[in-house]
This record gives sequence, C-alpha cells and structure tokens, in this order.
Amino acid sequence: MTNKKEILAGIIIIGNEILSGRTQDTNTGTLSLWLNSLGIKLQEVRIIPDIEETIIKTVNELRKKYNYIFTTGGIGPTHDDITAESISKAFGLTYGPHKEAMSVLEKYYKPGEFNKGRQKMAHMPLEAKLILNPTSGAPGFYVENVFCLPGVPSILKSMLAGISHNLTGGNPILSKTINLRTVESEIAKSLKEVQENNKEVEIGSYPFFKAGKLGVAIVLRCVDQKKIDKCNLEILKFVNEKKIELEEKN
Repeated sequence: MTNKKEILAGIIIIGNEILSGRTQDTNTGTLSLWLNSLGIKLQEVRIIPDIEETIIKTVNELRKKYNYIFTTGGIGPTHDDITAESISKAFGLTYGPHKEAMSVLEKYYKPGEFNKGRQKMAHMPLEAKLILNPTSGAPGFYVENVFCLPGVPSILKSMLAGISHNLTGGNPILSKTINLRTVESEIAKSLKEVQENNKEVEIGSYPFFKAGKLGVAIVLRCVDQKKIDKCNLEILKFVNEKKIELEEKN
C-alpha cells in the first residue's frame, strides 16, 4: 500500500437552532462518513451561534489548523443567515452579488420569483467558487480550503458529490465492527492490551442495549485492511477465552 500524508478536516456547525435543541444536527454524521470514504479524517467539530465575530474567529482558527473546513448553515435568505458575509470578512474579501450565482438562480426561478430575499442567497465573497445545488438551486461556495454548505440535511447531502473532485484525500479509512454480548468493564483490560499492540488501528468501544440485553460494539478503524484483520484476530482470541457471546460479525 502506498502511504499518503494524513489529511485532516474540521466541521463548523453554525446555527442558534442547533444550540437551542430545536433542530438536531445530522450533518456531522453525513459529512464524517463521506470524508472517511475520501481518506480524510475528521478531527474536530464545533457548534457555534449565528454571531459574526464568533464565525470569523472560528473559521480563521480552524482553516489554518486543518486541510479542509466545512461549514453548515447560515447561507439562506433570512436576516440571521450571516455565514456568507462572515466568511468574506474572515478572508478579507468583498461581499456582494456573485455574478455566476445570480445567473444560476435567475435560471432556476420562474420570471418574477427571483425576489430580493432569494437574491440574498447569491450574495457571497465575489471571488468564491460555487458548489452547485441539484436539489433547491441555491449554491454553496468555497474559498481556498473552506467549503460552505447549507444546513438542511437532504440538500447538503445532495451537494457533496459535486465537490469530491476538489478534495485531495489520503488512503480511504476502513472499518470493522465486532458486536459482543458483554459490558465494557469485562473487556477493558484485554482491549487495552490489543490497542497497545496495534497502535495504528483506532479502537473504539460503544455500549448498546438491544433486545433487552446489554452489549458492546467494538469498532476498528485504519487505512490498512491487514492491520484491521490482525487486530480483529487478537480481539476474537480473548473473546473466545472469556467465552463472551459474539452477536454478529460485519
């Protein structure tokens, strides 16, 4: 296997509705799985309010820290959608009607429907490149390594395929899950020993409750399938020794 440099990403979830609990964030899971498939490791997620100063500070901090940053939310037509203007200020760029975005939306709406509110969705850094939106027309955009996506999960998901070619990933991150009928305290010591023997494999244990019984899902993650397989065999060895029930393998 050809070793590639580790590529890291951060996500900034922007929206008072997420912080208040009115809306549940599902975009992190969607983005994480997509990034894994590209060989990009999600390193950090922050949820911040619709406050310009906070957006600017967070974007400037994380864009220097990671290879790619993805923001969600705040690029709609309402007064509290301030992400685009905040990104402009973070980069010191001019904010206004983006010529290409205006053209896209003019063609999307019927004559007379492209009102002032909808025109706001075409306002962004003038130097930004567009992320086309096959679901609802209004494009996202990116500046350097910061990609700005909408907060609506179905729309965000539909836009990801359009930007995959703009990203340079490492080796795809592979995973394997082992589901056990046990509790974490029963396997903690053995699992720690396996982790020490397999430092390049990320091992996570996650309790679950299913069909009235407790269990633990052990998730192995690595870019090298052989290392996952070796780690899996070591885990199955102590599982058999302890006579722990193996629910299923995938």
